[in-house]
Formats: sequence, C-alpha cells, structure tokens
Amino acid sequence: MVQVYYAAELSLPELLSRLRRRDPGTSSTVEASVRSILEEVRTGGDEAVLALTERFDGYRPALDEMPLPAAAIAEAYQRVPEAEIEVLRAAAENIRTFHQQQVRHSWWYEKGGVRLGLRFQPLHRVGVYAPGGEAIYPSTVLMTAIPARVAGVEEILLCTPARGGRIHPLLLVAADIAGVKKIFPVGGAQAIAAMAYGTERVPAVDKIVGPGNVYVATAKRMVFGQVGIDMIAGPSEILVIADDSATPAFVAADLLSQAEHTGNEFVALLTPSRTLGEAVQAELERQLSTLQ
Repeated sequence: MVQVYYAAELSLPELLSRLRRRDPGTSSTVEASVRSILEEVRTGGDEAVLALTERFDGYRPALDEMPLPAAAIAEAYQRVPEAEIEVLRAAAENIRTFHQQQVRHSWWYEKGGVRLGLRFQPLHRVGVYAPGGEAIYPSTVLMTAIPARVAGVEEILLCTPARGGRIHPLLLVAADIAGVKKIFPVGGAQAIAAMAYGTERVPAVDKIVGPGNVYVATAKRMVFGQVGIDMIAGPSEILVIADDSATPAFVAADLLSQAEHTGNEFVALLTPSRTLGEAVQAELERQLSTLQ
C-alpha cells in the first residue's frame, strides 16, 4: 500500500512517528519457526526438506526432481516465447559485460627474497535463491548467477519454490542462460537450510545469494557463519520526497518498483503539494492497470 504524507499537514515529530510505525521486521515467532526448520533439515536431510515443502507450499517434490532433469529445462524453452528468450539473453549479456569489469586478478612480487602478493580464488559452489511465490523474478537469477560465473565459481545451484508443483518456465530458461547447473523445486527457509548444511541430494554451498520473504531472510541470517551470504534483504522500503516540479508518472513508477515484493514493504511519498499527491495517486492506478 502506497502512503502519501503532506508536509504542510504534519509536524516533524508526527511525521517521524508515522515513519517509525512501519513494519518492525522479524518477530520472535518467525525466528522460532525458522530455527525449528533449520534444525529439522540439518538432522533430517532430504526427507525433512520434502516434508516441509509439502507442509508450507502444498506439494511434495519427487526425488527424481532433486535436481530437475534436463528434460524439464528443454520443456521450459518450448513454453517461453522466443521474443522473451531473446530479452533474457540480451539482459544476460549486459550483466556479464558489466561484471567482467569487476574481475580482479592475483598479483605477486618479490622483495628481499620474500614473495608477497594477493591471491583471488573463486568459491567452489554458490547457491542462488529466487522467489517464486506471489511473483517470479528471472532477473534475480540472472543478476546473481552471472556474476558468480564471471568470478569463476565452479558450480551454481538454484532453489526456488514451485507453485502448484511447477517452476515457472521463465525462471528455468533464465537459470540455463545464466549457467546454473542444478535446480531444486524447493523454497522457503528449508531451501536455505538445505544449501547451508547439505542433504543427500542438495550439496552444501560456500555462499547463498538472493532475496526472499521474511522467513528466507531470517534463515540466511541464522546460517551466516556456516556459509557466507550476500546480504539480508529485508522488507522493501522507499520514501520519495518531491514537490510540484516532479513528474507524477516518474514518482509513481519509483513507488511501484518497491511495492511488489512481500506485502509488508514500506512505500511512501512525502510532498508539500496536494496537487502532486493526487496526481501521483491517479498515476499509480493507471500504471497498476497496465501491469501483468
């Protein structure tokens, strides 16, 4: 939900009070639930992962889908329009080109009979988590797996929920284009646990990357140290401060960019202009009607 605050109608203390009343983040209930899930997977392996997926997501992956067979990837290509595949390939090339500029190389020198230097060595295995519940994010797959490939990571695996027992074909195509080697139809905290501790079929990784809901974020925080993580991606937040000089369509697009994620995001506009506020609200409705 997008909130609009009018600066002329709020004192600074009242505005700050409202901003601070946004979602407080992880609750003790979530932490207790995630801690239990992590322990179940750590001790129960694949069976725990499958049982938890059935409990939370309503489907139980078959063992021969852990990981998905090559035929599932081939089928995904048949279900995605060629134009969309070309968009993914173009995006992948852009991402690859950008991150190639970041690659660092080992260097050495000798002084006084001592060899000194700095060695850069890629991780052996990285696990990518891609959301697949209320929305799908093939961009997440590209923007996490491709940098790992550029860095020289030997093996990249992907965990993502399978709505109705099936992973969206766009995610599968994106994963293939990005160089992901193994894909597991598992989401939630149980997926993070599987990648952190390893199971009979899910290999333990050196680092877990990618965003998720509060359960995924909490799980990543709790397994940090067992494995590396990229960051803890909490609920999305954006506050746009704008006056009459702003373009309502641009403001609305910025707000919507962070209003799509978990349902507990904080999205707000602060403006001295009721004219702008009303124009942005109208533009939000217009843009929402065009989104799929």
